[in-house]
Amino acid sequence: MQTDVSYYQNKKEFRLFVTKSYSDLVQLKKEGNQASFNTLVIKIMPQIRQYVNTQLNTAIKKGHFSKNKFKADDIIDQLFIEIYDHIEEVKQEKDFYLWLFKKTNNLLEDITVEEEFDEFFFKNIDDYTRPEWDEMQEKYSTDGGGDLLLIEELDDQSYNHNDYTLNHVFIENDENDWIKKIDKDLSTKDINNHIEMMLYNMPLEMRIVYQLSTTQHLSLDEIAQIRNNTLIDVQQLLKDAKKALQVSFINRYPVQ
Repeated sequence: MQTDVSYYQNKKEFRLFVTKSYSDLVQLKKEGNQASFNTLVIKIMPQIRQYVNTQLNTAIKKGHFSKNKFKADDIIDQLFIEIYDHIEEVKQEKDFYLWLFKKTNNLLEDITVEEEFDEFFFKNIDDYTRPEWDEMQEKYSTDGGGDLLLIEELDDQSYNHNDYTLNHVFIENDENDWIKKIDKDLSTKDINNHIEMMLYNMPLEMRIVYQLSTTQHLSLDEIAQIRNNTLIDVQQLLKDAKKALQVSFINRYPVQ
């Protein structure tokens, strides 16, 4: 399980670019140059759009609203207004990146409803057989009519990619035999599909904490700020998410 160093480096560089854009945005607003302001905001939106897409995709699959009711552009357009109208709320440039995610999170909460959590699924996660796991995966991957759900239809595919890997699940390599088997037997797509299915079945708060940590690479303290949670709560949510994923992988793909 090799970490994609260039991917992580790009994430860091992108965050730095967003942070450094803050002073320019403040100056452009002072000058009344909204066209240039908007042009710069467009350049800092890719990771925000990815996060929005992920949340909307799940809400659509859970039936909270139809595929055509909301699109990422609806949230992004409103975020443009929020940034222009309220950027003065940000006191230091180092706070700008988190402020953007917090504003985005608030906008998403306004249009989504509290999810019902399938407690039965988690209580029985140790007991599912391989065929049952495969059946759940197939059900997750199709809509009610049996047609494959094309998540990428919602928006530009370049903003829809989630980088879920075993590196996010197994921090300690104490399952070496199992890890070697998974690396040999499963494709990156298989691993990603299983994690996405598991996240879909997780409680909302657990899923969001896991996604902000693994795909946006925010620290637990930063996630606590965005979610208005305590650090202890966020630590426990991430721990529970990883534990559920570990159990599901080991049970679905046992070493023979």
